[in-house]
Parts: sequence; C-alpha cells; structure tokens
Amino acid sequence: MALELFKPFASATTTTNVTPSNTKFFYTTVAETAAGATLSIDAADFLLDDGNNATTLPALATDNSYFVVYINGVAQMEGIATYTPGATAVGSLDIAVPGGGGSILAGTPIILEVLNYTPASDTTINT
Repeated sequence: MALELFKPFASATTTTNVTPSNTKFFYTTVAETAAGATLSIDAADFLLDDGNNATTLPALATDNSYFVVYINGVAQMEGIATYTPGATAVGSLDIAVPGGGGSILAGTPIILEVLNYTPASDTTINT
C-alpha cells in the first residue's frame, strides 16, 4: 500500500467592517497671520457642527486616522499643520504659514476635519 499525506481541511469566512468617525471643527481668524508666522488655534476656539463650542480635540487612532485642514475652503498640504489632541489649553491646531506663500487674512474660515476609523473583523470557521 502506498503512503498518503493526510491534511486537515477547514474553510473560513471573514467579514471586516470599518466604521468611520468624522468630526469637523470650525474657526474664523480674528487677526491676520503674516507669512513666516504660526497661527495657533486652541481646542476651545473651535465650533462644532451644531454651533456649540468645542471642548476637546479627539485623539487620532494609531494607523486608522488622519486630519485635513482647509483654509478658505481649500485643503492644505500636510506639512504646514501640527495637530495636538486634548482639551482646552492642551488640544490645538498650529498652522505654519509658509514664508513665500502670503498671509492668512482676518475673517478667513479654517476647517479642521478629523477622521478616525474603527475596523472590526469576524471569522467563522466552517467545519
């Protein structure tokens, strides 16, 4: 009789769901920020979608999040903004205005959009 190789057989089905959490923060500049300067916006200076004042900026989930800064409705390059999550006097958005790029005028709308994703997978082993 010939030798045979015996292998276990199993099949599995995995379902992955990704749930986004999108929060927008709104701010209107009160003074001009000159080229080469940094505009710092505290968490409490932002308004939420419902018009209430923000009290904290959310943490960014590791490997499952990002933020976008819009100045006057235009998405900005990643390198000009520094995001710090946290409550008033800790959480902030700092925008380094490039030296040769002009200034941010008073009355300019700034929108901060924070996106966090929560992935969850469920595997069913079929026997």
